[in-house]
Amino acid sequence: MSFTRSRLISYSNSLFSFHFLSKPFSHSLHQFTPNHIIHDAISSFHSLLHMHPTPSIIQFNKILGFLAKTKNHYTTVISLSDQLEFNGITPDIATLTILINCYSHLGQLNFAFSTLAKILKLGYEPNTITLTTLVNGLCLNGKVREALHFHDYVVARGFHFDQFGYASLINGLCKIGETRAAMQMLRKIEGKLVRLNEVMYNTVIDSFCKDKCVDDAYELYSEMIAKRISPDVVTFNSLIYGFCIVGQLKKASSFLNEMVLKNIYPDVCTFTILVDALCKEGNVKEAKNLLVVMMKEGVIPNVVVYNSLMVGYCLVNEVNKAEHVLRTISRMGVAPDVRSYSIMINGLCKMKMVNEALSLFNEMCCKGIAPNTVTYNSLIDGLCKLGRISHAWKVVDEMHDNGQPADIFTYSSLIDALCKNHLVDKAIALVKNIKDHGIIPDIYTYSILIDGLCKGGQLKNAHNIFKDLLTKGYCLNIQTYTIMINGFCKEGLFDESEALLSKMEDNGIIPNAITYEIIIRALFHKDENEKAEKLLCEMIARGLL
Repeated sequence: MSFTRSRLISYSNSLFSFHFLSKPFSHSLHQFTPNHIIHDAISSFHSLLHMHPTPSIIQFNKILGFLAKTKNHYTTVISLSDQLEFNGITPDIATLTILINCYSHLGQLNFAFSTLAKILKLGYEPNTITLTTLVNGLCLNGKVREALHFHDYVVARGFHFDQFGYASLINGLCKIGETRAAMQMLRKIEGKLVRLNEVMYNTVIDSFCKDKCVDDAYELYSEMIAKRISPDVVTFNSLIYGFCIVGQLKKASSFLNEMVLKNIYPDVCTFTILVDALCKEGNVKEAKNLLVVMMKEGVIPNVVVYNSLMVGYCLVNEVNKAEHVLRTISRMGVAPDVRSYSIMINGLCKMKMVNEALSLFNEMCCKGIAPNTVTYNSLIDGLCKLGRISHAWKVVDEMHDNGQPADIFTYSSLIDALCKNHLVDKAIALVKNIKDHGIIPDIYTYSILIDGLCKGGQLKNAHNIFKDLLTKGYCLNIQTYTIMINGFCKEGLFDESEALLSKMEDNGIIPNAITYEIIIRALFHKDENEKAEKLLCEMIARGLL
């Protein structure tokens, strides 16, 4: 191909001169390979290196290619490649393409593009695999815009990309939330550049589903069928997940039948999505039935499925059944994890069974399962709601000792407990203290404090904080407005309450039944019947009664 190398060298030089991050790429699609196999491969490489005559570069490439496909051996490949050149063995385009792949996975894109420049300087023509590897590397490292620019640049000069390259670009666009742009690329390449496959469709369908654009996802699925591109279990799992998160469980479940009709077997992920959705809806009975079907089909439930079932039981206040699941799964060869215990601790605390939660907390620690922030926060919240503030503070200290710093959720529980126990000044001091330590209170925290101040007879201070939040551009929610309105009503300041009611609507916050009821009840209590009846009519007109 007669292509001006100088331009591509110039392009690659300009790309790798960017200040790319050197953070290693942390994900790998390759399965774990036993260490002895890795050691054998490296030994074979060294044996080849010392043979006379020197074997073909192809033999070295086979070993380098194998190592590059195993988990976390990219630096080894780079080191072995250096040894090749040190021993006077010239790499070919395959060797250099393997290097590009390794540099890309390590996040060292400057070296990846310098290797492209080396390919050109050695007189090799970059092939589809080389260019696709570079595009994939850019996408892996979140440089999707640069990947698109590189694609356009080289395609305009007669080079081509394969299905893998376009699948990488489509996936990259979806990962940065540009699902519509990914869809446009699908349309752009359709029947012109490469043949579309199920991987490309699955990527866009999955992204649409995660964006809750399930109609668009289903339309693409129908298009796949029309074009005789066979959907697979990944396609169906994405669709099932999408329809579950928009609350269309019936439609999601119908895909199970569709899968069976197409001889596609549901996997553990399929069942996990449906069990989780049913449990979150409180339909634990149906979730259990699905679990039975799953096991009859020979699909072994994992800890994620059982965790979902425990969440379901806790949601319907059947924590004893949730605990039974926790005790049973170990005997079934499934090890409970930190989430399993966190779900149970949270469920017990919600039922005010804090002593039982503490016992379970000690049990998980004895089993060597380290609590995370969620576990600690559930326990602290449970203790706070029972007024056991000193005990809660001990747990906070334990969090810090175990390398789990308290977050805004931790402190919100403590602030709420202080306010409810008439220790509002201590709550104010705590808010100031956490701000001094770089923890920014959220609107939930401020709502707790405003409520505490109102109930503690410090309406002026509460209103000052409320006004300050508005001035600073906080997105106040309906709960915050309702708390402040309730504070005014308790002091008989109805003009201020109605003014705030009007203001919240001006700011796009629609009052709910609770907001109206607070004002109406206070007006009736003060014999302001006409005003109360007017608001009551307004409430009825809005369908809130």
